Amino acid sequence: MTLTSDAILQRMMTLHPKVIDLTLDRVWQLLGALGDPQDRLPPVIHIAGTNGKGSTQAMIRAGLEAQGRAVHAYTSPHLARFHERIRLAGSLIAEDALAALLDRVEAANGTVPITYFEITTVAALLAFADTPADFTLLEVGLGGRLDATNVVARPALTIITPVDLDHQSYLGHTLPLIAAEKAGIIKRGVTCIVGPQHDDCLAVIERQAARLGAPLLVHGQHWHVSEERGGLIYQDERGLLDLPLPALPGPHQIGNAGMAIAALRHLAGDDAETASAAAMTRVAWPARMQRLDEGALADLARPAELWLDGGHNPAAGAVLAQTLKGLPPRPTHLICGMLNTKDIAGYLSPLTGVAASLTAVSIPGEAATIPAEETARHAASVSLAATIAPDVETALRDLSAKGPVRVLICGSLYLAGHVLRLNGTGGPV
Repeated sequence: MTLTSDAILQRMMTLHPKVIDLTLDRVWQLLGALGDPQDRLPPVIHIAGTNGKGSTQAMIRAGLEAQGRAVHAYTSPHLARFHERIRLAGSLIAEDALAALLDRVEAANGTVPITYFEITTVAALLAFADTPADFTLLEVGLGGRLDATNVVARPALTIITPVDLDHQSYLGHTLPLIAAEKAGIIKRGVTCIVGPQHDDCLAVIERQAARLGAPLLVHGQHWHVSEERGGLIYQDERGLLDLPLPALPGPHQIGNAGMAIAALRHLAGDDAETASAAAMTRVAWPARMQRLDEGALADLARPAELWLDGGHNPAAGAVLAQTLKGLPPRPTHLICGMLNTKDIAGYLSPLTGVAASLTAVSIPGEAATIPAEETARHAASVSLAATIAPDVETALRDLSAKGPVRVLICGSLYLAGHVLRLNGTGGPV
């Protein structure tokens, strides 16, 4: 009997007692057993950072695909189903192909301890090596230096998006320590595009690049991006581009757009302006301040408007507050669920004064979920009026009675995936 990918993935979760165990030893061993697929990839764009990796990757992909390029893309976590993590030459991996791929990788690994992220990343690299394409976009899972994606000797380009506090128990409790982990993707002689950074993070990145002789293209030094008169202005030594605003809402997407355009200027040659315009208008990335207009939950929320965002750290809370302030005035009510690895009060604090209330929920099916009662206590600690609900549907029914308000479901990509499944609209396609 042929196992489904879900059954194989469930078995893979039991191969290591820890969810996260940062080292590359197990990855190198499995890659070697599979013939070192990391050495046979189409040109790689490797993306690390705390926030903006997925959105930046999605813009680059939209720009390259508008040129007719075939693009592999690897991202994590998924929202509705695992297949979203592996995009082969423009399309999400099919179920039969995924099941066969996972079976092959599992057989090569045997019973050797390896984390779920490590073995599935190796599977993605094998799929990318076996399928022709023009480019490979690799998003770091955690950190950079010891991340399972950090096995490509000479990528075509590296990108470091804004670095901020997150996963401190694994990456360090200061910004410079975290930046050092992210800067671990910089390779000797390979250009690195650097997004907006805290000064102390930029200093760490610059030192690592100097040590390896890696040219940097730094925001605010080598390229500039801004919103002007309802459009986006990008400028570097090659000249000025006057482009549409990115289709993804929020002021933080301006910086993400700048990194994507800098990458396309580096990769797309003479057609970079056309590719950059397409990157702005054709980009789609679910659960990043996404308006849900259709689906079961959207219907349940009416007459309220329903939004979804998967940000989950203090910097994400800050940009979410900025985004809400930029929307047409309307009372905003949050439905929030988070994981116990996150700085809950740090995430919620910027939203005080922007949101009228918060309804806390637990995330179904997630062992690391914070109980709704605890999320509500953290909300109260930052002066955000909070109640609890047994589930998202109950919270929506209660909030819809308030009339044409704005409801934002937020706090976790895992909650966002649950919401997309409930809504019946799924994740990326």
